[in-house]
Amino acid sequence: MENKSVWDKEKLDQLSQLWAEGLPITKIGLELGVTRNAIAGKAHRLGLPKRDSPISKSGEPRKNQVKTVPLENQKELPLKLLLRNVEWSRNACCWPFGDPKLPGFKFCGVSIVPGRPYCEEHSLLAYTNTRES
Repeated sequence: MENKSVWDKEKLDQLSQLWAEGLPITKIGLELGVTRNAIAGKAHRLGLPKRDSPISKSGEPRKNQVKTVPLENQKELPLKLLLRNVEWSRNACCWPFGDPKLPGFKFCGVSIVPGRPYCEEHSLLAYTNTRES
């Protein structure tokens, strides 16, 4: 039986580099073509430094420490890679601003109304009551 490990020297070096840059493990997995859990397990076995949770103890999302690509270079990247830099959180309004296919696309980001994916302002736009007409 042949052992076909996905972890060759090149991928291990790339994992260590992306980990040191602070890239989230899900994004590292996408870069290397493996699952998030594979990244977490390999990082643990390699003894890479532990990370803080992306959610702070107060429940507010922490700022992503990923370096964003300068606007002049973004036009050269495929959409799949451009959208990796869009910040999103379950605790922040996900009302979209702009075209996701163009640089500058982002989400509102204001605190959400509990039980809804939007802030108060965008909830009023998204959820209309037909009786109000």
